[in-house]
Amino acid sequence: MKKKTLLLSVALGATMLAGCGSQNSTLSQIGTQVLTDVLMGATGTTTTTDGSAASQAGGALGNILSSVLGGNTKPTLQQIIGSWKYSQPGCAFTSEKLLAQAGGEVVAAEIKSKLQPTYQKLGVKQGNTSLVLKEDKTFSASFAGKSFSGTYTFDEGSSKITLQGMLLTINGYMKRNSDGVALLFESSKLLTLLQTVSALSGSTSVQAVGEISKSYDGLRLGFDFR
Repeated sequence: MKKKTLLLSVALGATMLAGCGSQNSTLSQIGTQVLTDVLMGATGTTTTTDGSAASQAGGALGNILSSVLGGNTKPTLQQIIGSWKYSQPGCAFTSEKLLAQAGGEVVAAEIKSKLQPTYQKLGVKQGNTSLVLKEDKTFSASFAGKSFSGTYTFDEGSSKITLQGMLLTINGYMKRNSDGVALLFESSKLLTLLQTVSALSGSTSVQAVGEISKSYDGLRLGFDFR
């Protein structure tokens, strides 16, 4: 019942959010379809008039809880060990309640799209941003082509990870995605990290991260890796 209530709240939020402009008619249709599925107790996707909205609506249902930290998104130490390459901006809410209030997966995707131009201006892209976590608790990382390495600690209970380098210490949280992992931060700490690696502390593009976080409670931002 709790999950169904959450899905209903998210579906309503997605419908209202997408209905704000005519250009978002497809998203509005998706939100309406999700709402219909929830009310009817559907577990799979259904056919819609454009032939594509059904799969997107089903995807929204399947991805809703992936935008919440904790639960099934908590990784074990073994699950984060590996060589990871940046794929896109990452974000997650700290609770199901906050996710539902914000409008669900639609808003999570919107936040990522808003972060993308900022990351691009700072030079963060797939070819120069990566994270390697080894079994011996050492790591190597590259952000926007700037590399550093050191040791790390990881607490499975809180999903907190600390990357300790010679000149820089990074505290964040790991999240498990369907296709990899995410390294996420409280917005102020992500802002500090981006300022440090970019040497652009006064950059308006960097400050945009702070502006995004002001619009949503319980939001963590960072990087998705595959």
